[in-house]
Amino acid sequence: MQDAQIYKANALVEASYRLSLYEQRIILACISQVRRDEPLTDQKLYTISAQQISEMTGTRLGTAYQNLKAASERLFDRRVTLHEAPNGQGSTRVKLTRWVQTVEYRDTEGTVALRFGTDMVPYLSQLTEQFTRYALADVAKMSSAHAIRLYELLAQWRGSGKREVTLEWLREALQLEDRYTNIRDLKRWVIKPAIEQINEHSPLWVTWDQRKTGRRVSHLVFAFGEKPLKGPQKPRKRKGQVRGGKEGENASGSIYGIPMAVINANARPGESSDDAAHRILEERRNARA
Repeated sequence: MQDAQIYKANALVEASYRLSLYEQRIILACISQVRRDEPLTDQKLYTISAQQISEMTGTRLGTAYQNLKAASERLFDRRVTLHEAPNGQGSTRVKLTRWVQTVEYRDTEGTVALRFGTDMVPYLSQLTEQFTRYALADVAKMSSAHAIRLYELLAQWRGSGKREVTLEWLREALQLEDRYTNIRDLKRWVIKPAIEQINEHSPLWVTWDQRKTGRRVSHLVFAFGEKPLKGPQKPRKRKGQVRGGKEGENASGSIYGIPMAVINANARPGESSDDAAHRILEERRNARA
């Protein structure tokens, strides 16, 4: 599963929901099994085992087994609020739905099997534009559900290198409700631990700052980029963000921060610019490993 890829519609990345760490791991492990070369239906059953979770995350098998069982029992009741249609098409009415329609925990096998909810299928399959892709391994070792969510929100804007969000929007996206209402608590228990884990476990480096409206902190500003192969790299400010374009591409003529000239020079016959950029990115990561 180390080479598995996660594909999500940007609308799902920006949806409002709350999942525990192990619920996230189950959902993401199943999403990584969605085939890109065939349609997804709501009848498809996806299975993940405690053994796979243990190997993917580097945790003890017994711990993975216990957490997998507990998470599977809660997962059926987890809901998600969608604010946009997939691929930027259709209605933009707010939709409240469930992640899954079926969850089976197979005690003797130590596995969980699930079927995604009917409303979730378009956000995971046949994504032609406005989607986010990253490797499952990028978040596998993270021990914070908030870190995984924040990583996705940054990966969505990977080609830009900067993302600014309002505190109100972020709290809604993470479904924090009445928790961490004080900005100091939010930074101490949510933002700082998430940033530390992204910097430690993912291929991105991240720095962050806050912006005030009057005397009140109203926005968080994240600067990020690919970790260098060698030597230190300082955050670079980039001008312009393109939201709703092709995955990873920005107005400066790059995808995932890789110049189009490099992508075009290294693209293989029949390979799209996006796929070529992703392959180059993976080759750089492998060289760094």
